[in-house]
Amino acid sequence: MVLMKKKLTLFLILVILFIVFVLIRYFIFDKSNEYGKLNVISSPEASIFINNTMIGKTPFNDKYKVGEYLLKLIPEGTATETASWNGKINIYKNAMTYVNRELGSSDITSSGEVFTTEKMAASNDSYGEVYVETEPQGAIITLDNDEKGTAPLILSNVLKGEHELSVYMPGFFRRTEKINVDSGYRVNASFKLALDPTQQKLEDSTKVASSSSSSDSTKYVVIKNNDQGWLRVRADALIDATEEAKVKVGEKYELLDEKTDWYKIKYNDDTSGLVSGQFDEGWISSEYSTKE
Repeated sequence: MVLMKKKLTLFLILVILFIVFVLIRYFIFDKSNEYGKLNVISSPEASIFINNTMIGKTPFNDKYKVGEYLLKLIPEGTATETASWNGKINIYKNAMTYVNRELGSSDITSSGEVFTTEKMAASNDSYGEVYVETEPQGAIITLDNDEKGTAPLILSNVLKGEHELSVYMPGFFRRTEKINVDSGYRVNASFKLALDPTQQKLEDSTKVASSSSSSDSTKYVVIKNNDQGWLRVRADALIDATEEAKVKVGEKYELLDEKTDWYKIKYNDDTSGLVSGQFDEGWISSEYSTKE
């Protein structure tokens, strides 16, 4: 009887140890061995570093352990004028993390996107979600040619299947990508927009043209030579109007308006105690001045 109890006790101990082993095997060791997929492409070709360890070159497509990482892309030696890129990425179990970068000469001329897919808390048989963020923030988001709003934005109840996602901001190049939405999953999309230099040049040329046009439309009057060596500036276009100042022969003034025998000018009246840069307006006789 005693021997039977000992065998039973030993059996129970073995069962308990087996259960503990199973728990450790599946909930600890297996957890550390969970994988997702990582797909990285770039233009030009670049070396890939994860947490400062080189894992290969673009294009790269392989499984990688689940977790958060610092990903860095350094262009190959021939692309010395191209900027590198680094950013945080997440890899989820049995899901794809997609990184695409177009590396320009600087950060503002570089662009790209990072897509990750993760399981939603609440599952739906027909719909998923799309979360979009952009750099810079506030880009216009379009899904299947339907404008949805500005980033950052969550698009709920997106029908499962393939969709076209596009982001745009004035002054930057548009980014468009095909995405696949699975039911019960969220697609996280992070876009980086590159500055469009042609837009800046167009804006600058418009400003120059506007400034030039404004400058060309400005007219001036020059005070003619006379015996007194100066000309009265009056408050109104009348011979008996109050004298406000005197302007010297040979000086040029901006023409603001004109009436019969009179020109209205903008002038700086130093004699009135005005500081430099402040102007008054008044009328002078057109007989003793000429337009330019």
